[in-house]
Amino acid sequence: MAYTDEDYREHQLHRRSGINRIMFENKMFLAGSWGADFHPDLRPRADEAVLLPHKGIDVFETDLPDHLRRLETTHLVIAGMTANLCCESTGRRAMETGYDVTFLANAIGAESVPAYEVAVHVDYPLIANAVMEVDEFLVAADAAAARGSVQPGDAVRGSDHGEIGTVERVVEATGDAEAYLVVPRGLLFHRDTFIPLDAVVKRAGTTVFVNVPKLVVGNMPWAEPPSRADRQAKLGPRAATVDQLYGSRSPSSWEQPAGIGGESS
Repeated sequence: MAYTDEDYREHQLHRRSGINRIMFENKMFLAGSWGADFHPDLRPRADEAVLLPHKGIDVFETDLPDHLRRLETTHLVIAGMTANLCCESTGRRAMETGYDVTFLANAIGAESVPAYEVAVHVDYPLIANAVMEVDEFLVAADAAAARGSVQPGDAVRGSDHGEIGTVERVVEATGDAEAYLVVPRGLLFHRDTFIPLDAVVKRAGTTVFVNVPKLVVGNMPWAEPPSRADRQAKLGPRAATVDQLYGSRSPSSWEQPAGIGGESS
């Protein structure tokens, strides 16, 4: 982040939001100052890309999209500052744009414990495919581990990093059934849980991550093995078969009352 006279005098950024006012009053991130420079231990290498400074809390409002397209990136891994502002906003935008998103919980900071806890344990699990710790991610990113498949005995964690249970067995897809894994009932769940195999987004060593928070798993319709018919029903109808697909109307199609801008159409 780096702010200049033009940002405040011409664009009035200090009037835009609370965080912009705080930064303005405290002279934070002023261009040319130490606050807008890299920490000596974190200076980029000569072969690393450095994004243009951003002026708000969404890093997509820089040249980041250009770099992602150039690199043909499909998955963003987010760390840094701050949990409930830049990290969360950028993760939300990335997910809405179509990227897979992983947050590294122990490589993210915030200005307070409540801000961190809400972001990491409530918001991230719903907007990302996983919340992991750095060591887990490095294992999952290893090429050999990435090729590994879910195995009986693997620990299962939710997208909030919560412990769900242990894989009892893995069932391959058949003509009538989808592939799934079984987590047997125990202290957490009073019934066996049949998790669709495509809900598994990462495997780190002997731990697999599903893209649903632990606190929600008990409310998912996973009391029975997933069938092909059930999956088809969840896909919904094809757009071309639905009248008034979204119930939306264009203002340009509305009738204009007589006497406003001429005759009604």
